[in-house]
Amino acid sequence: MSEPRPRIQLSCERGASAAYADAVTAAGGIPCPGHSPEPDLSCAGLVLCGGGDLDPELFGWPQAGGDPPDRERDVAELALFRAFHQAGRPILGICRGMQVIAAALGGGLIQDLPPEQGIFHRGTRRDDARHPVRTREGSWLAGLYGSILHTNSFHHQAVADPGFGMVITAWSEGGVAEAMEHERLPILGVQFHPERMAYTRRRPDCDGGEAIWEYFLERCREVAHGEHR
Repeated sequence: MSEPRPRIQLSCERGASAAYADAVTAAGGIPCPGHSPEPDLSCAGLVLCGGGDLDPELFGWPQAGGDPPDRERDVAELALFRAFHQAGRPILGICRGMQVIAAALGGGLIQDLPPEQGIFHRGTRRDDARHPVRTREGSWLAGLYGSILHTNSFHHQAVADPGFGMVITAWSEGGVAEAMEHERLPILGVQFHPERMAYTRRRPDCDGGEAIWEYFLERCREVAHGEHR
């Protein structure tokens, strides 16, 4: 008898969720799109998806230009994070989603990467930039890929302080934080986009993103199995 497919809540609107939903499905989960302030705790895990900049005013940060704020989405995703965090459910933050995790846990961002750090991070949506990432020994990402992996990149902001309980576990050549994990909870963040480098969207110039999705889904299965024993 095969293991049940865990349901995963996605923090993006249905029309913008195809790549995330496809990755969750291919990794053995059931995607449940729904950018909503009402968390669905029938889901075993949460994916905080990519998107525009967080509203700096909401967190008391200085204004630094950037994308027009979407406070409704910011508030909704903070509510989602807090609910799944409190429930001890696995959370994967991607790009903006990694930044949401940091902000929710009292961390902070580099709101606009300087040219010397951001040169590898300004691709286009159709053809993201590519660069190597160095992983921290003993981290979940190092366990999947070893000391170096090649990722895509599309962002001009980055995590400066990962927040309470989080540890930075990967960096670009310019020292930009590229991944983080919680010291004891199943909370993971990546600044790149594994949904754009996995399964049918796999790129020949990047390491495959499948390992990230399968690792996350396995954490979700463990939690779901533990709750229903």
